Amino acid sequence: MKTCNVARIGCWLGAISALLSAVPARAEGDSPLYRCPGDLYTNSLSAKEAQDKGCRTLEGSPITIIAPPKRAQAAASKQSPSDNRIDPAVQKARDSDARRILEGELRRDEERLAELRKEYNAGEPERRGDERNYQKYLDRTAELKASIARKEGDIAAIKRELVKVAP
Repeated sequence: MKTCNVARIGCWLGAISALLSAVPARAEGDSPLYRCPGDLYTNSLSAKEAQDKGCRTLEGSPITIIAPPKRAQAAASKQSPSDNRIDPAVQKARDSDARRILEGELRRDEERLAELRKEYNAGEPERRGDERNYQKYLDRTAELKASIARKEGDIAAIKRELVKVAP
């Protein structure tokens, strides 16, 4: 077994297999398993090398083996590709629902944009009674202009999405 840092998952698996294979090997008199500083586990050192590096032998020490968590990808790869297919009728219904929702959003956003443009009045909205301070009027005008730009962007995004949804 090569020396590795058990903080890495790959080395955990190597350490686990070394621990499992080392138990019968030690019973037969082969090299013992050492725990070295820095959580390094190895059975490839001689007794002198282990002593020089400050390693301790794991004989008689309780060993806890923790299995790594199973990956979702492994479970997904076991499924056949046909399991992920959607019935064409169901997909068509979803697409028509999506299209209907997007068209409703588009209609509402276009109506709101028309209201904002009317209120903006080509950059000269009517002054309100609470806007005696000219700066408040300028702030509202700038806010209206920004709202119009955002709404135009929203409408463009909805139109792009409508193109993607099958008719």
